[in-house]
Amino acid sequence: MKKTKLYEIHKSLGANMTSFAGYNMPISYGSIINEHNCVRNSVGVFDVSHMGEFLVEGENAENFLQYCCSNDIKKLFIGGAQYNYFPNLNSGIIDDLIVYKLEENKYILVVNASNIEKDWEHLNSLNKKFNAVLKNISENISLLSVQGPNSTNLLNKISDFNFGTLKNYMNCVTNIAGIKKVIVGSTGYTGAGGYEIYCDNENVQRIWDALFNEGNEFNILPIGLAARDSLRIEMGYCLYGNEIDENTSPIEAGLSWITRTETNFYGSSFIEEDIKKGCKYMITGIKSEERIIPRKGNIILNSDKEKIGRITSGTFSPTLKTPIGIGFILKDKLNYGEEVFVDNNRKIFKAKIYSLPFIKS
Repeated sequence: MKKTKLYEIHKSLGANMTSFAGYNMPISYGSIINEHNCVRNSVGVFDVSHMGEFLVEGENAENFLQYCCSNDIKKLFIGGAQYNYFPNLNSGIIDDLIVYKLEENKYILVVNASNIEKDWEHLNSLNKKFNAVLKNISENISLLSVQGPNSTNLLNKISDFNFGTLKNYMNCVTNIAGIKKVIVGSTGYTGAGGYEIYCDNENVQRIWDALFNEGNEFNILPIGLAARDSLRIEMGYCLYGNEIDENTSPIEAGLSWITRTETNFYGSSFIEEDIKKGCKYMITGIKSEERIIPRKGNIILNSDKEKIGRITSGTFSPTLKTPIGIGFILKDKLNYGEEVFVDNNRKIFKAKIYSLPFIKS
C-alpha cells in the first residue's frame, strides 16, 4: 500500500489511518465533527496527495482537451480552473476532474486517485490523432488542500502573493513558505472556500509545517477523509464511485452545467440524447426524519412502500445537526419536501426529499 510523504506526521498526530485508493490515508485525527466545523468556521488542512496529476502541453493541447473533456476548454484562460468530466461512449463518466490552464498550451489535470491508471490509458488512446505532450506526474506531486473562511488570511502569512485577489476557480504560480513556483488553485471540495497547493514531494513537509506554525491563531486542525466526505455531502458534490461512474449519465447526476455538447467532445452525441429525452432518475438530497443515517445502497420508498430510488452517500451533517444523504429518485417522483421512507435492511425510517445543496457555500 502506498503512503504519502506526510505519512509519519499523520501517525505522530494520532491519525486513524485507512486504505483508500491504494493509499494509507488519514480518516480522522480525533473528532470528525470538530474537524468538519473547523473547516466550515475557520481553516483546516487536508493531505490529499493521493490524487493524480497529468501535464498536457504542446500546440495541440487545447484541441486535445476540448475533445476529451465535457466543458468548453476554449473558454479557459491562463490562470483559470475548470471543472470537467471525461465522457465515455455509454453516456457515462470515466472520471471527473479539474483542469488548470497554467500557460498558453500548458495545462495540469487533477484526477481521482482510484482512476489514475484508467484515465491515463484513456487519454493516451485519444491522443493518437492529436499528439499532445502528456506527462503523468502523479508520483512526484504532493497536494495540500487548505479550506475554510480563514484560508486566505493563513496563506497570506506564508506568501508574498495576495490571495485575496485570486477569485474562485483560478490558479497562480507563486512562492509558498519560501518555496518558489508552487501551483495554487482557488478550488476545493468543501464549499467552505479555500485553496489547493501542488508542490514537489520534497517540499510538502516544509509547507505543512509553515501552515501549522502560522495557523495557531486560527485554531487550525489537520482534517481527515471522513470530514472531507461530510463537507462535500452537505454541498451535494458528486463522488466518483458513489454518485457518478461509467454507467451514470452526467445529466441525471446534475452535471448539465459542465456539459457542452456543442463542442463535439468524445461521446457528446450519446449525452445529447439524454438531454433531449431526459433521464429516468435524477439526483437529489435526502434528509432523515429520524436519528438514522441514510447509507449507500439503502432503498428509497414512496408512501406506498414502493421502490422509487436509492441512496448513494450519507452522513451526519454537523451543520444541520441531522442525518442527510444523496441519492437518485425516479424523475416523476421527485417532489421536494415530500415525505419518503428509507430501507436500510434493518429498519424502514422516515425522510424527506431535499434540494441540493443542503447548505449554501
